[in-house]
Amino acid sequence: MGIVQGRGVDSSLNEVGIEQANKFYQYYQNIPFEKIYTSSLRRTKETVSRFIDQGIKQEALSGLDEIHWGTKEGKPFSEQDHHEYREVTALWEQGSTDVRIAGGESPEEVKVRQKESLDHIMMNQDEPIILICMHGRAIRVFLCLLLNYPLKYMNLFPHYNTGLYRITYTGKLYRIDTINNLRHLN
Repeated sequence: MGIVQGRGVDSSLNEVGIEQANKFYQYYQNIPFEKIYTSSLRRTKETVSRFIDQGIKQEALSGLDEIHWGTKEGKPFSEQDHHEYREVTALWEQGSTDVRIAGGESPEEVKVRQKESLDHIMMNQDEPIILICMHGRAIRVFLCLLLNYPLKYMNLFPHYNTGLYRITYTGKLYRIDTINNLRHLN
């Protein structure tokens, strides 16, 4: 429908999203996840619902929510919105990651709330294999947080719905082993 949705819009998956979620489940259903972490938004829980139905523990953390797109949320994405979005993301790429869409969040603010969620996740040492389901811009910020990259580099990380990043924690550092794997969609 072309509606802007970030943290402030709690919509369900559409038919395409349901199909992608089913394909993701079919491809990864045999991985022995100890726990699933999702954002607090409905669409992430729906994406991994078949895993949860298997009895895998799940916890929703609002720190994993998508960035809030402010006054643009819940409205159709117009040509003017696209122009403003490109201006703001260009500023982010120049290092001005404290800039936000009117009424929304900056990547710096997203990083702060994600850090709290990451600390919570990492306290659970008995969960060596976890699945985290979150959102496009939030994933990019999260990967910068994990790798200790400046947020201006967040667009280095490609994203497509249900794309999988496989990350290993070595005890000191995070390492990306797989980048935006989409094999399950083929």
